[in-house]
Amino acid sequence: MFDIGFWELVLISVVGLVVLGPERLPVAIRNVARMVGTVRRMAGSVKDELEQELKIKELQDNLKKAENMGMQNIAPELQKSVDELKQAAEDVKRPYQSDAKSENPQSQSTKEQ
Repeated sequence: MFDIGFWELVLISVVGLVVLGPERLPVAIRNVARMVGTVRRMAGSVKDELEQELKIKELQDNLKKAENMGMQNIAPELQKSVDELKQAAEDVKRPYQSDAKSENPQSQSTKEQ
């Protein structure tokens, strides 16, 4: 991204040493390194979220295509996308179903008392 060579780093170090002094320079370097790490993690997180959103959008588009074709004689990649979308929908439903099942016995036991 940035083209910083050895001599540029030496110049930045000398200027930092003169401006900040030997006591504050290590602390400043640590703070800058932490900020750079935080920015990299945030950028990676945003990138992962965007990739996930693009994949979801692609699956939705493929599902719309499959619905328009009547879910018959669809291409194998569309069928795969439909199957993935159905599996994702099942995975989303399962936690709620298990919560509902665990709540029903409790509500029945309170009714009995």
